[in-house]
Amino acid sequence: MAALHDLTAVEQAQAIATREISAVELTEHYLARSAAHNGELGAFITLTPDLALAQAQAADELVARSADNGELPVLHGVVVPVKDLNFVADIYCTFGSKAFGMTPPMDDYVVTRLRQGNTVMTGKTNTPEFGLTCYTENQVTNPARTPWDLALSAGGSSGGGAAAVAAGLAPVAQGSDGGGSIRIPASVCGLVGLKTSRGRISNGPIRDGVGDLGVNGPLARTVADAAALLDVMSGHFADDPFVAPPLDPGQTFLAAARRDPAKLRIGRYCTPVITDCGVDAECMAAYEQASALLVELGHEVEDVAVPFSPDLTNAFETVWSSLALLTPVAPEREPELMPLSRWLRARGRAVTGAELAGAAWALRNASRMAINAHAAYDVILTPALAQTPRLVGQLRNDGDPAADFEAQKQFTPFTAPYNMTGQPAMSIPLYWTEQPLPIGVQLVGRPFAEVTILSLAGQLERAQPWAHRHPVMW
Repeated sequence: MAALHDLTAVEQAQAIATREISAVELTEHYLARSAAHNGELGAFITLTPDLALAQAQAADELVARSADNGELPVLHGVVVPVKDLNFVADIYCTFGSKAFGMTPPMDDYVVTRLRQGNTVMTGKTNTPEFGLTCYTENQVTNPARTPWDLALSAGGSSGGGAAAVAAGLAPVAQGSDGGGSIRIPASVCGLVGLKTSRGRISNGPIRDGVGDLGVNGPLARTVADAAALLDVMSGHFADDPFVAPPLDPGQTFLAAARRDPAKLRIGRYCTPVITDCGVDAECMAAYEQASALLVELGHEVEDVAVPFSPDLTNAFETVWSSLALLTPVAPEREPELMPLSRWLRARGRAVTGAELAGAAWALRNASRMAINAHAAYDVILTPALAQTPRLVGQLRNDGDPAADFEAQKQFTPFTAPYNMTGQPAMSIPLYWTEQPLPIGVQLVGRPFAEVTILSLAGQLERAQPWAHRHPVMW
């Protein structure tokens, strides 16, 4: 057998179900790797070996008692770390901030789903303070770095989870995405990262935010693994304000990822949305190569107009700065926050109720117009990022938070619009530079059409496999 961490998550689950390996053995393997490599990668804020081994033991006991292991959950016994923006009962949570910390008494609903799927949590993954930046650098632990080059950032805000998966410290990871926070690190780390439709995975009971931008989603090395984790995490609770339509009876996201789609009509654009900036040549090469591969596979690809107007940026920034205030911080601890967090919170305090309501209305209205503008297309293709992976510290500017925020916008001008619309969007690693460094492209589906983009992404992966690409040192 290959090294345990070289197996896909789906393969690991199958091996556990057939008793070829045990969940405890797999968990111990990942805990050892995480302890050995976390210092240089900055993947985890907290490791949870006691919880992980207890969950793994329970998974093994269920296998031993099961007469038909085909009835086990799709990722039974598989390691799935959780981002430190999400509550896990009785596990200390920092939100990536030294000014905030608590031990919650309950799970977030997405963690409830992970428990119901009999997955194993080895730790809480690294995140920037309150998840506010597209790089994962905080005052709690080391920066998250891509294992492709440890001088480079793993992106953010789900940078810790992406670093863990790319380096083989976990087979998959839960992430969250309010402006690109799954897709950005997926592109930088050479992974599949899916921002789900609004309402596909619950944000409950307390993680719903102003503007409804943030969602949970999977980070994985393969499309099938991402789809399987989506099968585990998806589903609504009685108190959810948004509910995605369920799949047809008997259908799963994993099955969708394994079958080719029918011929699709695909629109594409490469003009940045959030800010006026250029797009690096390598990012354009990835976009053009993906376009050519889609045509080769029989799909219709054509250029389309950008469906968002430049004035949308002001509305997004108004909502984003207001979101920065939702995490409670004692007044005497505000000076402990990072400069960008303080700057965003100050902007948020200056927003009036009427201005926030107007910004939220503007985002919703612009989203309706954008969805209608591209209604004739099954999928939209864009670059995932406008720039190649950045050095740790290159985007961060503690002395000038406004310049920091602008640099982030120029790095990732394609992702946030689809948090506004609530459409599913994913980054897939079709392209590598000569170094090699991964460069993702973004596939955007119609509302609630995860099945379509997973099917298309799976077809692209089979046509141009990336699973053999792993950082050599890991």
